[in-house]
Amino acid sequence: MGLLTKDFERAPCTVEISHKFESLHAHVRFNNGAVIYPGDEVKVHGPEIMAPFGEIVTEDREATIIRASKLEQLWTRLTGDFEVMELCEFSFSEEVTL
Repeated sequence: MGLLTKDFERAPCTVEISHKFESLHAHVRFNNGAVIYPGDEVKVHGPEIMAPFGEIVTEDREATIIRASKLEQLWTRLTGDFEVMELCEFSFSEEVTL
């Protein structure tokens, strides 16, 4: 992996989709122990997975990990905190209610 070049890695993975009242999530676990670093991208191959309400669906798939270049990794580390702050919503008021 160079300063401007990207590497591609294929990895077997397990996809878990939950569509329950208590939890709505999608998780990908790499079966070969691959680790994702800042700036990396993951593409899971295969058809769309739809979980009916109240169920958890688990499927084995293959994923392609697109490793970020050294420059992209540095940029992601430098600007990541600012992007997370965009997700925050702050409210200030003088009244306190419990």
